[in-house]
Amino acid sequence: MELVLSLGIGILAGSGVWLLLRPRTFQVIIGLALLSYAVNLFIFSTGGLRTGAAAILQAGEAGTLARYADPLPQALVLTAIVIGFATTALLLVVLLATRGLTRTDHVDGREREP
Repeated sequence: MELVLSLGIGILAGSGVWLLLRPRTFQVIIGLALLSYAVNLFIFSTGGLRTGAAAILQAGEAGTLARYADPLPQALVLTAIVIGFATTALLLVVLLATRGLTRTDHVDGREREP
């Protein structure tokens, strides 16, 4: 399971960095989104993967961190997902406004010369 998770994080991060280096603004925005998903997945995995464990404590039972997942990374990732969605929406609006003003969607504002 750890290998699959590590490969998923690596593929998302690598694809995000590759798209960040592309010349068009839409590709840059998608690259930022993929990179944020990779970071969210990494933060989520630091809390520990627990399967088959109860979500809450049973009555009369002492809780230990060895038996339960850490809730702090889950809360951080949930907050990061909301902020990332709002940032992506803002970047798309700025992309549309820039595209309307400059008539191009390249990052530097001009098309490649042949």
